[in-house]
Amino acid sequence: MSNRRCIAAWLAHASLEVSARDPLAGADLADLLAPGTTVFINVTPGDTHHGIVAAAARLARAGFRPVPHVAARPLASFTQLNDFLRRLAGEAGVESALVIAGDVDRPVGPFESSFEILATGLFERHGIRRVGFAGYPEGHPRIGARALADALRLKLGLARQAGLQPFIVTQFGFDAAPIRAFVAGCGASGLDAPVHVGLAAPASVATLAKFAVRCGIGASLRQLTAGHVAVARLLSEAGPERLIDALAAAPEADDIAGLHFFTFGGVRRTARWLKAAAEGGEAETGFQGAIASG
Repeated sequence: MSNRRCIAAWLAHASLEVSARDPLAGADLADLLAPGTTVFINVTPGDTHHGIVAAAARLARAGFRPVPHVAARPLASFTQLNDFLRRLAGEAGVESALVIAGDVDRPVGPFESSFEILATGLFERHGIRRVGFAGYPEGHPRIGARALADALRLKLGLARQAGLQPFIVTQFGFDAAPIRAFVAGCGASGLDAPVHVGLAAPASVATLAKFAVRCGIGASLRQLTAGHVAVARLLSEAGPERLIDALAAAPEADDIAGLHFFTFGGVRRTARWLKAAAEGGEAETGFQGAIASG
């Protein structure tokens, strides 16, 4: 597959994320994105399970495929997890979820990790057939590389034993090298699951740098800020075009299942950029040549 066709295929089936409280988490998003687009619902401070269920239902009614984050540490009990998954499936028709530990230092209830909530058997009981797990091409600021790899292997194995279809969504980055190494490493070590590469959608360099620091992405931060010293440059917008081009040209391109966009610059801006890029437009993207035509 040519680089252009590879990029066109990735963009045509790309996913993005929204907050449950975002006004676009529902019918209004249908004016910006094609029906059937996969929309992840992330967990932000102050979100409730009721709000996430409601957002998933709105997105489903608008013709999207909602994929809520299910975080382990904020859960108060087994009963709360059971009710959450039951409502996601019953009220929103959710069939896929991203299973994470959650950004809480101390668990609210009995669950410390995503492995523990997966082991309850509740996902398959409620008809959720696809489960995603986070991948970290540049590592995790508080977890060693070996522990990360071992945990991912265990979760993928447990998911398959339960008859679930696992997939991986990586942390965002700005440098192709660690992403390529992660994708190649998954294949070499037998972690046989589709890898969806996480990328930051267009946003100001200052905004992207803030999130990079928060997530401990040192190498990518250096790549992002290279040549952006002046304040005016820091306020300028940076997009993922060069990184996507680099990934499409890499030997590992065929092993990348798709792209997932983190909407640091806003959902509306991301959706507009994604639509323009998927249609081959150059006015709102940094791609050279019409992508859609291959």
